[in-house]
Amino acid sequence: MKKRIISVLFVCTSLHTMAQEKNQPMQTVVKVITDKFPTTRILDVQYEQLGPTNYDSELFGNRFERGRIENHNRLKVAFNMPFYVSESKRLILTGSLRYKYETYGFGDIYNYTSNTNYTREKEDFHFMAAAMSATYMSTLFKKPIIYNATATVDGSEDGVQRVKGFVTASLVLKRTANTTITAGVLAMIDPSAIIPITPLLTYNHKFTDSKWDIDFILPQRLLFRRELLENGRISLGTELNSESFYLNLNTSNLKGIYELNQLELKSGITYEYCITPKVITFVKAGVNNVLSTRITEKGERTNKYVYDHSEDTQGYFRFGISYNPF
Repeated sequence: MKKRIISVLFVCTSLHTMAQEKNQPMQTVVKVITDKFPTTRILDVQYEQLGPTNYDSELFGNRFERGRIENHNRLKVAFNMPFYVSESKRLILTGSLRYKYETYGFGDIYNYTSNTNYTREKEDFHFMAAAMSATYMSTLFKKPIIYNATATVDGSEDGVQRVKGFVTASLVLKRTANTTITAGVLAMIDPSAIIPITPLLTYNHKFTDSKWDIDFILPQRLLFRRELLENGRISLGTELNSESFYLNLNTSNLKGIYELNQLELKSGITYEYCITPKVITFVKAGVNNVLSTRITEKGERTNKYVYDHSEDTQGYFRFGISYNPF
């Protein structure tokens, strides 16, 4: 889901730039997209530390465990490279690679079935993905429109697990000096998708006589932003993120490859700073609310989960650095 959100944001942001620039739209699109979303830059590395939290879980609908996660860390690396641009500058093909290393450290755990307390060794997970994306810029009813098709192959250290894809189309509805509104649709090519077709909406507004602007993308973010100090920018707001990885389980109840999908709502502050025109760093901090954590058999819809757990609100800190030679 995270990769789908990034690609959808790519399309939505592209529309905003196309609405403002008629000359060299592809170059302008790439510049603005990479400015907004670090994971779309040529190379991006991020490290995230999540604070301790308590959790309560169910297995096959029955109470399973309650316990504490003492340490939870994520290391992410993203690489993106456009490898073809048409002569008209309206078609671009991009290849992407993603890697994530995620670790959990546990405290005391109570098992409801056996009425026993115990602890668990540190667990770590590797997630890898490769994607190919085609983006085409055009006009419809004399308005800018972008079409995007993306295919993704992902997996773990145990090998390739799934092939997924989606297509999108988005159209500019309103364009003024200070405001841009776009709308579109996302269609999934994934049998595990709960909602195969999703509407898309973006709203960007620059406040009159102010350094502040609002950046709203349904369903991913609501941010208030402004420049702060030389070469810096501050953002306040909320972002919806999803995380996933594969588990190779061999227990009395679960055997085989399963998927963990987690939906998080992060609220807080972000500060970005350009060390050089090609090197950008950022820090984020705030509170993290886990909306859903579910484990399903590989390829199954998330509403057909075998495991579910809830977590208390926790603090988080994230640091990132990107390299963008263009």
